[in-house]
Amino acid sequence: MTTSAYIHLPFCRRRCFYCDFPITVVGDSPTLAESLIQEYVAALCQEIAQTPADPLPLETIFLGGGTPSLVPPQFIGQLLEALDRRIGIALGAEISMEMDPGTFDLEQLQGYLGLGVNRISLGVQAFDDALLQLCGRSHTVAEVERAVEMIRQAGVANWSMDLISGLPHQSLAHWQVSLERAIALNPPHLSIYDLIIEPKTVFSKRYQPEAAPLPTQAQAAAAYRLGHKMLTAAGYDHYEISNYARAGFACRHNQVYWRNQPYYGFGMGATSYLGHRRLSRPRTRREYYQWLQTLPAGLNQVSADSLWDRWLETLMLGLRLKDGLCLTALAAEFPPSWVEALQAAAAKVSPKMLGMTGDRLYLRQPEGFLLANHVIVALWEALEGSVFRQQEGQGVPIH
Repeated sequence: MTTSAYIHLPFCRRRCFYCDFPITVVGDSPTLAESLIQEYVAALCQEIAQTPADPLPLETIFLGGGTPSLVPPQFIGQLLEALDRRIGIALGAEISMEMDPGTFDLEQLQGYLGLGVNRISLGVQAFDDALLQLCGRSHTVAEVERAVEMIRQAGVANWSMDLISGLPHQSLAHWQVSLERAIALNPPHLSIYDLIIEPKTVFSKRYQPEAAPLPTQAQAAAAYRLGHKMLTAAGYDHYEISNYARAGFACRHNQVYWRNQPYYGFGMGATSYLGHRRLSRPRTRREYYQWLQTLPAGLNQVSADSLWDRWLETLMLGLRLKDGLCLTALAAEFPPSWVEALQAAAAKVSPKMLGMTGDRLYLRQPEGFLLANHVIVALWEALEGSVFRQQEGQGVPIH
């Protein structure tokens, strides 16, 4: 059953120089922004109303972007009402909303909270004004501190902070200062992302990976280890490769993704995962509005993932979590012989990277997390050398 929903709100004042997300730039014009927002929210409500729904209410909702805090509370209210009418929202549901410093005030924040939003994800990225400007961010460090103060004044208990490591000209000393400043503000949750140079971004035109002023692989690894050391020493649980939380504050919504569980997706560029089918929506507003005209038939035009594809995705996503994979649960969903082959493959991977306790297979911290991609590739290579062979024409292993 599906009990989670993601809603994409694409509006941004400007595009950050590292960003390749599907967004709509509105600049600083409130009139233009509100006109586009009103039209887009109406389209979202249409998609929600036409989506087949499971009988269980939503346990998690994530309002992402873009910069959702550019959307006035009245429109967020319309979206939550549409979800409640079509699917239902459970009592105690986690309702997360991404917000950027400098894009909201206390009254606006209280408006969101009054609608049921109960978790804030604050896009900080760095505690250095020069670095923020270099990244194309529209806020300052002073605005970060004001945003945190408003979160506290509003009584928000569950909130997160995003930081990026590996930025141009960001030394290990700069990174340590950002971590120290973040820890001092004491967010219950922290997401730490390593910069990835995406094609067609401003950064892709300016920089080459691993070439100055970007860090080398060794420097990026040192930054990751430093983040792990400082945050775990400060009492945070490194519960996922890029995420840290105090007890009880791990993000419920994102764990749905990592456990390869179903979820609704709404809005341009959003992906849903329903009935073992992944459906990605168009990445521009015009194409998204055109796509809406095909509903509900368009929702049924995507072929289901094969069992083997689900197996691979479940392994890759599950290993991102500190708890790793439960072999008993895997054997209940997939052929037990596949699980036996996984155990044999895991035995060929360095125990410094991959551990097994009872029926749990997990990456060790921090080195297993740091080299997760290499460990997963090693697992696949070991699986390919196992007793499996590909069934001709179907791509599904048989024993």
